[in-house]
Amino acid sequence: MSETMSALQSPYAPEIGVWPDGDRMTVVVRGELDLEGAPELERALREALGRSVGGVDLDLSGVEFCDCSALNIMLGLRHRALREGKTLVVRSAGPMAERLLTLTGTLSLFAAVDEDADDIHPSSSDETEDESMLQDLRIEVVQLRRAMQTRPTIDLARGILMASFGLKAEDAWTVLVMASQNTNTKLHHLARGLVATVEGEALSEPVQKQVSAAVAKVTCERAEPPPP
Repeated sequence: MSETMSALQSPYAPEIGVWPDGDRMTVVVRGELDLEGAPELERALREALGRSVGGVDLDLSGVEFCDCSALNIMLGLRHRALREGKTLVVRSAGPMAERLLTLTGTLSLFAAVDEDADDIHPSSSDETEDESMLQDLRIEVVQLRRAMQTRPTIDLARGILMASFGLKAEDAWTVLVMASQNTNTKLHHLARGLVATVEGEALSEPVQKQVSAAVAKVTCERAEPPPP
């Protein structure tokens, strides 16, 4: 049974459950993890980490939407856990959370450590790889902070796609990410272009085609019946 279950006032706020599991704490999140829900996630993870001996196991299988603000919180708490000799492990992730972790190259950072491994002392090559990973993380954190600053524009673009094509929030996010990748356009630049269409400005033809293709893809995937 969950020891704590908290939610923000927003109807789209995440539900977060926290309970002990041996020398670790389990944190289960359901709903949407965005800029509004990130502080609630941070409070829950800090509390769980402080009460744990070995660290925190995070279950994101019930997360329907996840953005860079939540990932930034997770990266920060992961660093804190490592300083305390603990770990923050993502035990399960839904499609949206897994997509974000995969796209940002951070999925492996939250993997479980093999405690039965024979070589428990890092070699020089391991230390070099760790330093390289830390440098990559610093770059990612800067990028994530920039993403948080552009969140209002991205939210507006997501809303435009939802209203224009009848998409769910997570599908609109998927469209933005796919179109951004396929046109080699930064996400916030693409979002800014979509918002500008409301004032009569037109998207370039390549971007229009990729947005339409992404919408068609997610709509088709939603319409397909589940396998027997």
